[in-house]
Amino acid sequence: MSNNTYTADNIQALEGMEHVRLRPSMYIGDVGVRGLHHLVYEVVDNSIDEALAGYCDTIKVTILEGNSIRVEDNGRGIPVDLHKKEGKSALEVVMTKIGAGGKFDKDTYKVSGGLHGVGVSCVNALSNHLSAEVFKNGKQYIQEYSKGKPLYDVKEVGTTDKSGTTVTFTPDDTIFQEIREYNYSTLANRLRELAFLNKGINIVLVDERNKDEEGNPVTETFHSEEGLKEFVEFIDGSRESIMDKVIFMEGERDGIPVEVAMRYNTSYNENVHSYVNNINTHEGGTHLSGFRRALTRTLKKYAEENFNLAKEKVEIVGDDFREGLTAVISVKVMEPQFEGQTKTKLGNSEVSPAVDKIVAEMLTNFLEENPAEAKIIVDKVILAAKARQAAKKAREMVQRKNPMGGSGLPGKLADCSSRKPEESELFLVEGDSAGGTAKQGRDRHFQAILPLRGKILNVEKAMAHKVLDNEEIKNIYTALGVTIGTEEDSKALNISKLRYHKVVIMTDADVDGSHIATLILTFFFRYMKELIEQGHIYIATPPLYLIKKGAKGEYAWDEKDRERITAEFSTDGSGKGVTIQRYKGLGEMNAEQLWDTTLNPQHRTLRKVTIDNATEADRVFSMLMGDDVPPRREFIEKNAHYAKIDI
Repeated sequence: MSNNTYTADNIQALEGMEHVRLRPSMYIGDVGVRGLHHLVYEVVDNSIDEALAGYCDTIKVTILEGNSIRVEDNGRGIPVDLHKKEGKSALEVVMTKIGAGGKFDKDTYKVSGGLHGVGVSCVNALSNHLSAEVFKNGKQYIQEYSKGKPLYDVKEVGTTDKSGTTVTFTPDDTIFQEIREYNYSTLANRLRELAFLNKGINIVLVDERNKDEEGNPVTETFHSEEGLKEFVEFIDGSRESIMDKVIFMEGERDGIPVEVAMRYNTSYNENVHSYVNNINTHEGGTHLSGFRRALTRTLKKYAEENFNLAKEKVEIVGDDFREGLTAVISVKVMEPQFEGQTKTKLGNSEVSPAVDKIVAEMLTNFLEENPAEAKIIVDKVILAAKARQAAKKAREMVQRKNPMGGSGLPGKLADCSSRKPEESELFLVEGDSAGGTAKQGRDRHFQAILPLRGKILNVEKAMAHKVLDNEEIKNIYTALGVTIGTEEDSKALNISKLRYHKVVIMTDADVDGSHIATLILTFFFRYMKELIEQGHIYIATPPLYLIKKGAKGEYAWDEKDRERITAEFSTDGSGKGVTIQRYKGLGEMNAEQLWDTTLNPQHRTLRKVTIDNATEADRVFSMLMGDDVPPRREFIEKNAHYAKIDI
């Protein structure tokens, strides 16, 4: 019989550090790849805050053997003297109390990144072991912790002629069970971003797990003298710019420092990235609204006063000013308020007018002082307006069919019988042959199949109306049940009637298949990014080989699998008597094999597509799918051994 009494004894009052260990995802997002790397960012953010306050110019991050992390800075060093209220060293308070830190004291830090006092103590709570060394006032201090608990009091261990803080930690493998290995590229991308956002700082990344040709640890130093100007040039590296200068605007209004850098290129996409206190605000917010409003108003006023727009017979709207625009907006806010689905949308109302005023004033000055560049921009805007009108007609054609009505669905779509989006899956399959096999092998209740004919359009190099005119892309829109365009934003995506919560890209496991998958991913990234951000896009992983000996058979997904299974099937390891079938395409499998390996939720492996770093994803897609060959070749040569790209 259960105990129905419910008293004060039933209430668990968890201390801060215990709560972090019990609910880590509340503090770092998840306990997968993103959360593991987030630990590093939280420690680095403390050092960046010292740099913003003017006391630190060098930060060194080292990936140690065994995937421990060491972060060193040359700042003032965390205080070690007695904290009167807590009755213990300030270092111990900072490392073990959630919400403790100098970031709440406006005299210590005017602005800060990270989780505002939660960060480093959170990292401590989620580490098997952490040591904090402080170099301050000619002395060296240390304290070590296990799972957030101090192993001893802060102690003085020597003298020193340097200042700063060094934090070394090993993530707790009982919490990070799925992934325990740090990815060099992921850390490098974030540290490079921080160097651009905080000009003048040296950020060094060292990987002691990997050595260069001379036997030294792989090392990279990130430093930017011009900050956001160089950031825009880096992001735009593989696009063809239509102007030599990067427009840079900087100022402060109502205590809010604002920096904006922007440039136009020949592409048809808007690539605007916004940051608050070094945090990438993927969902935008008031700072982005202020920028867009000022951009539209200022450019429209200039165009109307200096060009005969009536002759062009086109009406210009906000969208037109953003086509082919690459921009980075960075603001520093004393007390940021975040909202939105992933808490990356800035809500502070006072930020919008501050950004608006600075951008309007400085952009007006630039246009008046640089008439040649101003004409290039206006010409680009007029072209965009004409293309938008063509795209509107194409969009109306796409949405003339109502996908929820049944009769408007693409003819090649083999739909599922379920009408519950949360359990339904859509497989985008390369070619009619593989599509036919997939239709036979699927579970008709919840799996739908849409065959795509050949390689879909490369949207990176196509105007919007060409994209929406493409038959395969129209089929994807109508099959998914999503709509595009509102009065305010012609490119806005409405996914409220999304018919499938899993959209799986299923292509052959060869070079052509990878290219087709990349084309489809580029389309989703540029036109349906919300589906990626909300975790709806997956990539199927069909096997490369079927290995048989007699009645025994097993699938292999890579070369290591093939070698292992071949050795297991032959008594002497020679592979004698073992037959190996290489699948060149999905069409070579029969329906039962395709179900067993790629469609069956019990046995298949799906890779969810995520965006860990939006600016890096933007740059990589532009480079891989654009016209500029040298950077693409360099990227492929550098990354070929990874066999896949994590975006």
